[in-house]
Amino acid sequence: MSVIEEIKSRYGVVGRDLELSMILNAVTSSKHVLLEGPVGVGKTKLALAIASYLNRPTYRVDGDERYTETKLTGWFDPPIVLSKGYVWDSFIPGPLTQAMLNGGILFINELNRMPEGTQNVLLPAMDEGKIIIPRLGEIQAKPGFIDIATQNPEEFVGTSRISEALRDRFVWIGLNYQSFNEEVEIVKRETGVNDDSLVKIAVEIARRTREHKDLRRGASVRGAIDIVMLTKSLPNLSVQKLIEAAIMALHNKIDVQLKSNRSKKDVITEIVLSSIGKGELSSSTPLKPKGNQDKAASDFSNAQ
Repeated sequence: MSVIEEIKSRYGVVGRDLELSMILNAVTSSKHVLLEGPVGVGKTKLALAIASYLNRPTYRVDGDERYTETKLTGWFDPPIVLSKGYVWDSFIPGPLTQAMLNGGILFINELNRMPEGTQNVLLPAMDEGKIIIPRLGEIQAKPGFIDIATQNPEEFVGTSRISEALRDRFVWIGLNYQSFNEEVEIVKRETGVNDDSLVKIAVEIARRTREHKDLRRGASVRGAIDIVMLTKSLPNLSVQKLIEAAIMALHNKIDVQLKSNRSKKDVITEIVLSSIGKGELSSSTPLKPKGNQDKAASDFSNAQ
């Protein structure tokens, strides 16, 4: 079994052979890694799988606009400062400092949601392997210190462009949505459902949101997982129930184009009805055939 196959088997990764190989090569070459891709494509899973496989101490940071420089590097405990002063015993190291001191991996999830000032603290750590802690002095990173960061594309709401100086310190690996068959396998693993008909329809629905003309953001495979989880225990799955489940699963995972006057419910309903004919329904699943879609749409509208 190759290293990549072992990682996939141990951590439940579907596909992604090339991306895993690239990340592993970068980290073992002591290069900081930036993984970029849409929400739900597995950036975090791949990063943590590599970190765990290499048995490196890993310190996770989830980026947001309130994450300060102090949270990243560390702070002084006031009661201990009063009794001992500004010494190492009174300093509580943040994740960056811990990763440097232990030669570990600093994993930053959604780097481009962090304030620019916080991002800039990373520059000397990544470039020279050191940072300055006020009142204490310089910290030098031990061998093995690496920064693995993820970010969503810049067009996503709530993100900003990281500085060119910071971007220059990373090697870049892009991730996109996986193939239909790989997403089917992911949904089966995550839900424990092996019904090809249900899983394939759920995946088809999620995938169609990504290319619909009225949507500027579609759903990841998480949308398909949620559809299956919401419908798998229903004794009689009808088109109506599938539409209801899809709306519940996808409503918060898609965004309508600003120029469109359609609602999310309307678009999701259309996508569900157009997807039913794509999958092969099992005989035990009493979904209406494609010829009854107009009736199903009418039933749904009347129920709203």
